[in-house]
Amino acid sequence: MTIEEAQQSVDTWIKTYGVRYFDPLTNLGILMEEVGEMSRIMVRTYGEQSSKKTDNGVLADEMADVLWVLLCMANQTGVDLTDALQKNMDKKTQRDSQRHLNNDKL
Repeated sequence: MTIEEAQQSVDTWIKTYGVRYFDPLTNLGILMEEVGEMSRIMVRTYGEQSSKKTDNGVLADEMADVLWVLLCMANQTGVDLTDALQKNMDKKTQRDSQRHLNNDKL
């Protein structure tokens, strides 16, 4: 699935099952919540924080939740994420093409 197709699929789902998009600020709050859930799994799986017996999240599912809300926000604000990502890649390539090559920490 391309990013464009993902944006369209989310839009179709919202219009079919979701009644309407939540307002942008509500979606921003939901995005922060989902990033927090993803972060909890990351720090307990790959970081130093101990897991709890009640932890039951799946990293892939939490990442998909983050992507879902981001796609919703892009749709409702008129952002073409395919174009935005390409422009961002171009910017990073121009700015950082030599930046990391001599970094001893890497």
